[in-house]
Amino acid sequence: MVNNRVLVVEDDSKIARVIRIYLEQAGYLVTVAARGHEAIDAASKERPAVVMLDLMLPDMDGEKVFQEIKKTGDVPVIMLTAKSSPEDRINGFALGSDDYITKPFNPREMVYRVKAMLKRAGPQEGREETAPSMSFNKGSLCVDGPRYEVKKRGSTVTFTPSEFKILLAFACAPQIVLTREKLIEKAFGHQFEGFDRTIDVHIKNIRQKIEDDPRNPVLITTVHRLGYKFVAERDV
Repeated sequence: MVNNRVLVVEDDSKIARVIRIYLEQAGYLVTVAARGHEAIDAASKERPAVVMLDLMLPDMDGEKVFQEIKKTGDVPVIMLTAKSSPEDRINGFALGSDDYITKPFNPREMVYRVKAMLKRAGPQEGREETAPSMSFNKGSLCVDGPRYEVKKRGSTVTFTPSEFKILLAFACAPQIVLTREKLIEKAFGHQFEGFDRTIDVHIKNIRQKIEDDPRNPVLITTVHRLGYKFVAERDV
């Protein structure tokens, strides 16, 4: 059964009502939480397919709520906030969010973004059959395409859906320089709703998870003025 449940974390009742109406009309099951603690509890019990999270909540810092929700499972999170500067957006992606919607927003665009996020996070047509399970550097890094799983020295590492798709794109093209545009094409196709510099933030987060020294990366290197290269040696 397809999971079509959306958890909306929004303390403004009018905004929450609009979001609920539009998402329910689009066929989604919607749960609304007005407080951070309610959201964390709902995420744990209901296992939503996607979370829309307002960063400005009355009882808890939105970033703390985000971190606690992520502990309940690998659920994609769309940040919903009045903070609209480029720096705010970059900070949101740096935290690990999968998309970022600023207020005020168009409700129909919001529904489209939820649909795109669910397609991006879930199995894509033909992806399970074609994405292999690969290991690199004598088994120290394993990328399991069919299971959407990454292991570093035998320990599972948690990735957001966007981060995993980017790492999978790298793993399928080792030793090849990939531009930001090519990474977007390989990882997301036409479903990507961000901007190309967002890729830099995702790669920074990926390095934090797979590199021994993220400041001096040896697995994903930067190729000046061109893009990035995954230089790990694939095991035979």
